[in-house]
Amino acid sequence: MSDGVREYEDRLRAGLVERAPGALPPHYPTCFGCGPGSEFGLHVTARKVGEQIHASYTFSAKHAGAPGIAHGGTVAALVDDVCGFLLFVVRQPAVTRKLEVEYLKPVLIGVPYDIVAKVDRFEGRKLFVSCEGRNPHGVLTFRGGGLFLVVDVSHFDQGTSSGEGQPPIAL
Repeated sequence: MSDGVREYEDRLRAGLVERAPGALPPHYPTCFGCGPGSEFGLHVTARKVGEQIHASYTFSAKHAGAPGIAHGGTVAALVDDVCGFLLFVVRQPAVTRKLEVEYLKPVLIGVPYDIVAKVDRFEGRKLFVSCEGRNPHGVLTFRGGGLFLVVDVSHFDQGTSSGEGQPPIAL
């Protein structure tokens, strides 16, 4: 584990990392979805509500795929990251194996979407998850989910062996 990541983990455990009240910590500092240190990331903030994960997200012009509409890949990244926060519910490390996103309406720039993710079922190492994104009027705009596989934390050593990756920090 790099010194910077270790320092961040120590600060996080000590409660010294600034985050919104009730917000879950990011998976790690430079996670594209939720990391505060990801220059081009989404910077998603999520909360655990019972056995679900709740997030609110507003896409900006930097996420556009067409004028005024979020790029489908950024929506998929949001779905993946919010579903990834379900690891705080199951309290086990896991990785995305399969992800599906269904775009029911255009996902508009500048519109806040409420996203709710849940665990559908757990079969051995297989964690089946789903989420829904609704616009401010409660209209289901996108939904997604997929399959995550529970892994041993040593799985993440593969990403750190090159010197470029970081181990997960989620506590």
